[in-house]
Amino acid sequence: MTNELKTASVLAFERKLDPSDALLFAGDWAARAASQDWAPIALREKSVRGTISNRLKGGAQDPAKLDAAIQNPNLQTVDVATLPAHADTLKVQFTLRVLTGTGQPSACNDAGYRQKLIATVGGYVKQNGFTELARRYAANLANGRFLWRNRIGAEQVEVRVAHLKDGKAAAQWTFDALAHSMHDLTAPESDAKNLAKLAELIATGLSGSAHVLLQITAFVRIGAGQEVFPSQELILDRGRGDKSKTLYDVEGVAAMHSQKIGNALRTIDTWYPEASVNGPIAVEPYGSVTTQGRAYRQPREKLDFYNLLDGWIIKDKTPDVDQQHFVIATLIRGGVFGEAG
Repeated sequence: MTNELKTASVLAFERKLDPSDALLFAGDWAARAASQDWAPIALREKSVRGTISNRLKGGAQDPAKLDAAIQNPNLQTVDVATLPAHADTLKVQFTLRVLTGTGQPSACNDAGYRQKLIATVGGYVKQNGFTELARRYAANLANGRFLWRNRIGAEQVEVRVAHLKDGKAAAQWTFDALAHSMHDLTAPESDAKNLAKLAELIATGLSGSAHVLLQITAFVRIGAGQEVFPSQELILDRGRGDKSKTLYDVEGVAAMHSQKIGNALRTIDTWYPEASVNGPIAVEPYGSVTTQGRAYRQPREKLDFYNLLDGWIIKDKTPDVDQQHFVIATLIRGGVFGEAG
């Protein structure tokens, strides 16, 4: 049966960590207890006159040509979001559903492959559980990685994670995000117990032992009137509008894309070759990091998701436990992984 097994041409998985968009609010650090009354942050437009600073063709050896280029102003209209002059703290809030069914494809047109896949993932869960993956997801909640640029240079960052039941917080944990390591995903001694409890809860959600809905609220003290950073919209049709930067909002409230939140939460891959230097990267089939223009899991090295999955399912070559974690984390990420026609 093993020799006859082939990768299904239709193979898809739904994501098991399902974040909402994150909304941005403003208030005072001392008033965090009453943050439900904080005002939402709105976007506004700003027109600026920039100078020509890009690399010019031929290096602009002719001084006259360079002077002529500089005399042409670089006029731009951009979206901007800032804290009010009386507020020194950014509040970022979103919810996260943790779903069961890891390894069970939402679409698969090969019954034999589906059966083998579910059995293989079941064997992983029986041997390892979701403990290690859940610990890493919990670490990225506690360290505030989902804040992205808003975390950089902050004076204080507090993250509160509440387990919601019937619309109320059944349990809540508070973390000092700046005390957590972003490189090795470890917690300080003071937060270790809370992080372990949060990880245990996420693991129960992935295993299906409990319904897990989390509400994450982060308070970032960055200074009154300072700029904050919602997601930037990708404008596919450049003929529409004249703004050079368009930010994302939800019904007038500055926000961050759920995809950007999800990318931060799955930045747990420390099992690729250069992890000791670069730290964790987001779980992607080829270990792609677009900001660096690199794919750290090259197929020629047999460390990409497809080689590992096919070896595990088709050829009965069980990867080492670190690469097993990576494969399961990619299934939790979700995606379409069928054999190309």
